[in-house]
Amino acid sequence: MIRALLVLAALVGAWEAYCALSGIDPLVLPAPHEVATALWDDRGLLWDNLLVTAWEVVLGIGIAAVAGLGCAVAVFLVPTLRRAVYPLLVASQTVPIPVVAALLVVWLGYDLAPKLAIIALVSFFPIVVTTLDALAAVDPDRRKLMTALGVPRARAFRLVEAPAALPGAFSGARIAVAIAVIGAVFAEQAGSENGLGHLVQQAIPQLLTARAYAAVVVLSLLAVALFALLSLVERRALPWARPRGGGA
Repeated sequence: MIRALLVLAALVGAWEAYCALSGIDPLVLPAPHEVATALWDDRGLLWDNLLVTAWEVVLGIGIAAVAGLGCAVAVFLVPTLRRAVYPLLVASQTVPIPVVAALLVVWLGYDLAPKLAIIALVSFFPIVVTTLDALAAVDPDRRKLMTALGVPRARAFRLVEAPAALPGAFSGARIAVAIAVIGAVFAEQAGSENGLGHLVQQAIPQLLTARAYAAVVVLSLLAVALFALLSLVERRALPWARPRGGGA
């Protein structure tokens, strides 16, 4: 953690020095101290929009988690379904999100629905893939033991395969957090009256570049906070999944 902070401090210092020495227009690239000033001066505005975006991201990831886990389980248990559905899952990630966001806004309106749809769409794939990989990695000997003992398939899945898949599901959720924030920005910029994505889109034509950068900083902090929260929940919920050994 300390090393990461040192690297961040070095990057911010280099950014500050570049702005000071190059004489670049602050409307093009504000210096870090100007972004910090915007963070303080616009703290109320940033906070109000952060609450909107955070709520969208949390709900969207929740929808993606439920749908993704359900899809992963169905595809895992029915091999024929996997051959039919998996290519479609991959193809879903080739669709340009900004285009889809604009179309969903036209279709669903400017309320919460299109934003949740976009966030869930971009978050769905990593949850499905990591969960499927975790299910496929279950020790085959454990499955054979359950079969030899005459354990019903549903109970064997609940006792052996589902617990083994939980770490993969959490890994997918952590990946989804970062791209969910990006999806929320695209959705808000396609059509919204609030949220950090909308604030960025509004600030740039108003020549409030420092405010736009401040909103990006808040978005990054939101993603980091959600990532850390998911990691904490995983450690609490799955203590048996912690890596063993004395790592530094």
